[in-house]
Amino acid sequence: MTFTWTTPPWLRIEDCTHMATTLTDAGGGRITVHSESVRGDDATEALADLLMGPGGTGSTVLRAHVVGVVIRRGIDLEWMFRPPVHAAVTSPGQWEISVDDDPDAEVTTFNASDIRSFAARLHVAYGAA
Repeated sequence: MTFTWTTPPWLRIEDCTHMATTLTDAGGGRITVHSESVRGDDATEALADLLMGPGGTGSTVLRAHVVGVVIRRGIDLEWMFRPPVHAAVTSPGQWEISVDDDPDAEVTTFNASDIRSFAARLHVAYGAA
């Protein structure tokens, strides 16, 4: 896969443009969430920054218990500290992620399989961060 950016998001010196909320299976049908700000021109670039940026290769994102990541354009402190994200088990090992938010907000959801596949393509193209 060829990436279209000139400079990868994790190497850019610019302000963050998105928020990434990582959902992790805490057992018993519960999840934990962790939100942080990331850079990128779109949700895919923001996910790349999360995966490859500082701490990305060893972060929660690549661990076995990750359910998904929700990327939201813009920085919103209320969202960061209390993201309106919900996850429910649909079958063993399968989760449905939903978001209650402003209908005008640009929100993209990536499931665990998508994240791992994208991370593998990034590592082939760029090596370990």
